[in-house]
Amino acid sequence: MGALHMGWASAGCAWSFWLLLLAAVGSISLSGAQDLPPLRFNSEGTFKILQIADMHYGNGVKTPCRDLEAKELRTCSDRNTTLFVQRLLAAEKPDLVVFTGDNIDFDASNATGSMDEAFKPVIDAKIPWAAVLGNHDHESNLPREDVMKYLTKMDYSLSQLLNPSVEALLGQEASQTPIQVNGVGNYYLQVFGPAGSDSANTSLLNLYFLDTGEYSKFSRVGGYDWIRASQILWYQLLAAKLRGSAPEASTPTPALAYFHIPIPEYESVLKDSSMVLGDKHEAVLSPLLNSGFFTALLQGGDVRATFAGHDHTNDYCGELMGIHLCYGGGVGYHAYGKVGWPRRARVVGASLRSKKGVAKTTQELVTWKRLDDSKMSKIDPQVLWDTNARRWTFGMKTGAVMSPLLLILLTLVITACSSCLFNTLYAKYRRKVGIDEYSRVTEDIPLESNYPIDSDNSDDD
Repeated sequence: MGALHMGWASAGCAWSFWLLLLAAVGSISLSGAQDLPPLRFNSEGTFKILQIADMHYGNGVKTPCRDLEAKELRTCSDRNTTLFVQRLLAAEKPDLVVFTGDNIDFDASNATGSMDEAFKPVIDAKIPWAAVLGNHDHESNLPREDVMKYLTKMDYSLSQLLNPSVEALLGQEASQTPIQVNGVGNYYLQVFGPAGSDSANTSLLNLYFLDTGEYSKFSRVGGYDWIRASQILWYQLLAAKLRGSAPEASTPTPALAYFHIPIPEYESVLKDSSMVLGDKHEAVLSPLLNSGFFTALLQGGDVRATFAGHDHTNDYCGELMGIHLCYGGGVGYHAYGKVGWPRRARVVGASLRSKKGVAKTTQELVTWKRLDDSKMSKIDPQVLWDTNARRWTFGMKTGAVMSPLLLILLTLVITACSSCLFNTLYAKYRRKVGIDEYSRVTEDIPLESNYPIDSDNSDDD
């Protein structure tokens, strides 16, 4: 299924440009649109993120739902989406909510009014939140940049435009044709250690947010837009800066990346089904071009998992080359879904807990999903990363992991048993066909035999 595909290079004063740009990135303010306290782990050393993908909020109670049983469709509206989000907040009590695009639908008659209603549950709960745009958020009556600007001004929003021109990053006046970081809403947030702890002023988890755009602007390339070279450069410089802020760390501070449209590797990860947990009910609708963002993530070394929306009836999460690629699953009832397959959302839990108590670095990243069924079922627990490099395995539905030593011992036992079984069966086979009798005769033939050896390279050609 799919393939790993592959693309910014410069010459001359490239190194000086990169150094200047990196310095400029370091000067960018991390503050959001509002004066909110910084995100941080709680006193118990945990931090929880709720991902809400594809609400597709329309016009409230006037908006019909899709892909439900007939009896459910009669009374369903955007109100069902709101109630589900409220139940998610009550069940999980997240420290941060991330909306990964297509928050409102193209048929919303009033974009700002629909956004007010769509984000009302998290605002009423007074929980910090961040958002990126999908390919439909701007299709109502508000341009894409204005949609993002509106989101940055809403209560408890940490969303940011953070899309300055290269000239602005370099401290220069913008030219008439500025070179910009593509998209609106490329930004990052940091999660600091518990208040009063030694790590209170240190980021222990970094969060990247990227705008995957809408549709291709190139006539020769159809389909969806892709993460552009300028965005990849932005990530690379930012990751280097964050890595440089903690040079004593043997590994980079772990990071997560959130965006709307899945990158092509969401298809590639399916090649090894043993590394994938969850459902795939539709095609992976990624861009036709692979811009190399996944390669940049591998080189950056800090991103442990990415989270996308877009494909509402895919909710799987799989590991590819040490990075987990995860879908959120569709939340909205006005959006398409699958009859009999409940709407759902993904949760990520980060922990500082170790055997010695609360550590100064992130120890583990885990994920699971919540379904909008009668029990608000919690399913598919999965370890994304931990400091001991333990691996999650299937058949362990509690999300348990297997230590390396146990895995080695189990491998040795299986290998030994397999060898014994093979030798036993092969011995029976030899006796059955008389191979042993034949061997006793042929073993006496000298190695320097004068017997002719048949070959395709004979002189008969």
